[in-house]
Amino acid sequence: MFIHTFIHTYIHMFIRTYVYTYVYTYVYTYYIRLYVHTFIHTSIHTFMHTFIHTFIHTCIHTFIHTVTTVTIHTYIHTFIDTFIHTFIRTYVYTYVQTHVYTYVHTYVYTYVYTYVYTYVYTYVHTYVYIYILSYVHMFIHTFIHTFIHTFIRTYVYTYIHTFIRTYIYT
Repeated sequence: MFIHTFIHTYIHMFIRTYVYTYVYTYVYTYYIRLYVHTFIHTSIHTFMHTFIHTFIHTCIHTFIHTVTTVTIHTYIHTFIDTFIHTFIRTYVYTYVQTHVYTYVHTYVYTYVYTYVYTYVYTYVHTYVYIYILSYVHMFIHTFIHTFIHTFIRTYVYTYIHTFIRTYIYT
């Protein structure tokens, strides 16, 4: 940036102001116009032309073209190259790399692995395996043992036993 600004500002301003002003003003004004016009016309015209043109061309044009253009170019170039580039490269990339990756890797992975897995494994597995299967097992076992067994043992056995003893033996 420094080299680019130095070359663009200092060399460019030097060429634009001093060399161009010297070549255009002194060479053109003093040597070419001096031989074409008379001394009075040349002197007055050269003085007015040199002063006004030098002032306008050197000060205004140099300021507008060199300083403003170079400043705008330098600031825009510096802003784009330094701030945006640095912002995108450093802050966004660092933020994405650090925070998002850390968030995804640490929080989401920890949440998914620890909380969800722990919840699914501990509560759901415990609930499904222990409670539901225990209740289902106890219900089926109680149903089979109590109802079927009781039905077979009491009702069927009692009915058959009573029927056989009552009707067959009597």
